[in-house]
Amino acid sequence: MTARADRRPLPGVVGRAVEHELVSGLLGSAPLVTLTGPAGVGKSVLARAVLEEHTARHDGTILRVGCWDGPAEGGLPATLLRAAQSADSARRDAATALVRRTAPSCVGEPVGGRAGRTDAPTGPTPADHTAMAALAAHCRRYRATVLLDDCDPMRDECAQLVRQLLRADPTLRIVASARGALGLPEERVVEIAPLPVTLGEGIAGPAVELLAARTGAAAPELLVAVCQALEGSPLAITLAAQQLDRMSLPQLAAQVGSDGPLFWSGPAANVRHTSLYAAQAAGYALCSPTDRRVWARLSVLPGDFDPWLAGCVCTSCDVPAAAVEGALERLLTASVIERVRDGGAQDDTGAALPPRYRLPRAARDFGRTQLREAGEESAALRRFRQACAALAAEAQIAWQGPNQQVAVRLVEDEQANLDAALTRPPQDAEDALGALEIAVSLWFHWAACGFRREGRAHLDRLLLLSRDDTALRARALWLAGYLAAQEDAPGAAEALLDQAWTAAVMHADSDGLARIAHAHGVLELYRGNTAAAVACLEEAAGHRSRDPWFGPGPAHSWALLAVALSSLDAERARVAARRAWESRHSDGDFWLYSTVLYACAATERVHGEPAAALRACRTALAAKELIGDPLFIAGAHHMLAGLRREARGGEPAGP
Repeated sequence: MTARADRRPLPGVVGRAVEHELVSGLLGSAPLVTLTGPAGVGKSVLARAVLEEHTARHDGTILRVGCWDGPAEGGLPATLLRAAQSADSARRDAATALVRRTAPSCVGEPVGGRAGRTDAPTGPTPADHTAMAALAAHCRRYRATVLLDDCDPMRDECAQLVRQLLRADPTLRIVASARGALGLPEERVVEIAPLPVTLGEGIAGPAVELLAARTGAAAPELLVAVCQALEGSPLAITLAAQQLDRMSLPQLAAQVGSDGPLFWSGPAANVRHTSLYAAQAAGYALCSPTDRRVWARLSVLPGDFDPWLAGCVCTSCDVPAAAVEGALERLLTASVIERVRDGGAQDDTGAALPPRYRLPRAARDFGRTQLREAGEESAALRRFRQACAALAAEAQIAWQGPNQQVAVRLVEDEQANLDAALTRPPQDAEDALGALEIAVSLWFHWAACGFRREGRAHLDRLLLLSRDDTALRARALWLAGYLAAQEDAPGAAEALLDQAWTAAVMHADSDGLARIAHAHGVLELYRGNTAAAVACLEEAAGHRSRDPWFGPGPAHSWALLAVALSSLDAERARVAARRAWESRHSDGDFWLYSTVLYACAATERVHGEPAAALRACRTALAAKELIGDPLFIAGAHHMLAGLRREARGGEPAGP
């Protein structure tokens, strides 16, 4: 524990104007202001900057106690009292020196006599008052503000000291810095977040300004890339800048952009800030064994997460499921994790959403190191992939439910986690099947929401890792072929669909054979072979599906058949569109709805009323925009533009 009357000069504080003003304003009204935030975010620097300005304006002083070095003799009150007495002694020494320099020589008058009559008051003594009364008297006399710096290792002691000081003098002003609040009713908490990297399109933020101050003139895109990878952490940026003595800025940008821990070190004001690892280790040492395990296991999550996913990854024989949410709250209070969404927020349908959290990179890197050293990384990664498989299955079921936007939003929320579960190398054959299961469950995301290229890339890679002739692999072969057909890649589509046909026959999968016919219909439409497309789609539409949860069923085959017939036979096209809607699985199937309306628009454009076609196309576009698919949306926009020209009489209706 260190204590002093703090008057040292401060380094420049970058990007904290708002927080500076907020803390300065609170000092005028709140007895206790606590600056909280993650390790290395600059809490202490900002606190000192505010107090230097405040005390200079009010001709005051700062009594600082640094808590991280451990308790000194007598505890916090005695340490703070010694700092006050030291400040008094320094004032008396300064006053004596001033008298000796300026007083006239007087024969027979001791030089010290005038010094003894200066205005500098003597400090409080514990013999005359209790420690708290003495401290309060000192603070009143010298307009001193108490700074309890880095309270985390002595949080309870700091809270008790604040209570005692404010009982002795409610007018005192106390500032604290800590990773978590002290939890007192008088406390006003100011959360200090990492520095923003950008402030808008093309505008560099304070994080870039901090790095640029150390690099000099440099390519802005490289500065932004480094700061984004370091998530705006002032400590991380400072340590990164120190590496420029041994590497170029492009090399630094490449290193911070890679997936791996950053084990830099460099000079710092205290040991905790000599490296990101040391900064995180200091907080880790204060956590309970359960919280440490939860922290370490959360490190396998690359994106933000909700309590359910955290529970899936963290629960084991030594961490009960019921203990995970409590650990999350404690880690949140300690600024180890961040909350990115409050619990109780509502989605578009009014349903309550769970809270979501995030483990910042520095904490994630540290936790991953602890996980590896404990020999638990493999088990945590396996639990992570299994949880993602459950999420993908839930999204697939939601897609066939009353509101497909629920499925779309679920995939969007879990995008980073699902991508990691799909791309991280499997540990064995069973793990590879788990990754393939995720890719197959997300068929709607690839096929209906426009992410065909990403889906094909995942499937092509995972099919090479899963060679066994399983029903899951048969579905994956069909899906890969279907996506290739949608991308108008006939060579790849036919080869994959041939393999899928063989697998479907072997597994007696009649649903799979119908889906293969549907994919061939798509392929023939791209080739312009309408008759062949109609034949394939009629075969698919006539099938009675036994599994309504996976793939485009008969309703979608009817809808695509209506599109194929729109330029050939208006009556058959209208019948197919009606059959599609009548055989729908849910009224909330926007994918089917938009396809049916598109077929109606195409039919009316050629055989009916342009105005009716225009209305149907607009509605189809609105329905499709709810779930995505840029290719369909572009096609609908193209048809809409043509229909508008025709409505104005600019040109005749075309196919």
